[in-house]
Amino acid sequence: MTDDIYQRLSMLIKDWGKELGFQAVGITDTQLGEHESHLASWLADDYHGEMKYMAAHGTKRSRPTELVPGTERIICVRLDYLKDHQAKDLIASDSNTDQKAYVARYALGRDYHKVIRKRLLKLWQRIEHFLAEAEITHHQARVFTDSAPILEKALAEKAGLGWIGKNTLLMSRDAGSWFFLGEIFTDIPLTLDAPEISSHCGSCTACMDVCPTDAFVAPYQLDATRCISYLTIEHSGAIPLELRKKIGNRIFGCDDCQIFCPWNKFANISSEPDFSPRHKLDSPTLLTLFEWSEETFLKNTEGSAIRRTGYQGWTRNIAIALGNAPYDSKIIEALSAKALVVTTMVQEHIAWAIEQQHQAQINGLPLENSLD
Repeated sequence: MTDDIYQRLSMLIKDWGKELGFQAVGITDTQLGEHESHLASWLADDYHGEMKYMAAHGTKRSRPTELVPGTERIICVRLDYLKDHQAKDLIASDSNTDQKAYVARYALGRDYHKVIRKRLLKLWQRIEHFLAEAEITHHQARVFTDSAPILEKALAEKAGLGWIGKNTLLMSRDAGSWFFLGEIFTDIPLTLDAPEISSHCGSCTACMDVCPTDAFVAPYQLDATRCISYLTIEHSGAIPLELRKKIGNRIFGCDDCQIFCPWNKFANISSEPDFSPRHKLDSPTLLTLFEWSEETFLKNTEGSAIRRTGYQGWTRNIAIALGNAPYDSKIIEALSAKALVVTTMVQEHIAWAIEQQHQAQINGLPLENSLD
């Protein structure tokens, strides 16, 4: 009788998840097999850079029962976040002369942690209510969304939500990769879903070929220390000189390996209001953002994932993008003024950017003038 209740609950969880706005829900167990050795190898190669938290929890990340003792099942959810298909048009190119900034699409709206956690808690409340009506009251759960040492993509793959692609992101044949993940760890013996057992990337290497900094050392293997998302968000120090030009106008994160992935032709446009762009961050100019004071930065990034990089990191990133922009005397003026109110580390990036602007000015002069 109890088994029938758990089986029915497993089906209802999928329905409730859809009602709460999740596009997909799957259930898996706690065994992650070879993913543990993959993580260990990645850490041993120091591909995690300054992200020391990736190695700080022993085997808890790959063994869910060590993180939450008693866990038998993990409910995995997917929430789409893409608001339009215009991202490719905003990446800097030779024809981009309007000095626009590029912010990773996931960070344009409200912090996804808050959005997903709230809904996961509502989903658990429905589960608890169902169990209470069945006079089953001894089960427990914890909810997560990119907020604990968890191999989210591996769990979602095993729950049938997709496969891990060559760009190391979870891919779905129905939705590409423009989505967030969340989990409920529970001791309820729910019915398992069939895992995604094979990759559907085939011979395609579009994500690897387009990466501006050549961060993919092999299919399914990312050197985060070369990844623009890592450099502009997680990395707190100076960005290596050899990578600065490659960053282009990307000031917070990078989506190139998603933008050019053929599977993202099937990406769904999210109707979630919380993910709508704030402060016109979907197509801002670099100078407008560079003019933000620290107070303005904190105000405009309240409840946003962008705050993670901090004001100095934000200013450093925009300085690099301004250095990569077409020559404009206003850029040099803005850079020179900002140099008076930032840290020594950011000042060095500003000096580099000013030098790049002067070089762009020289390169843009007619030949006879450039020889004067």
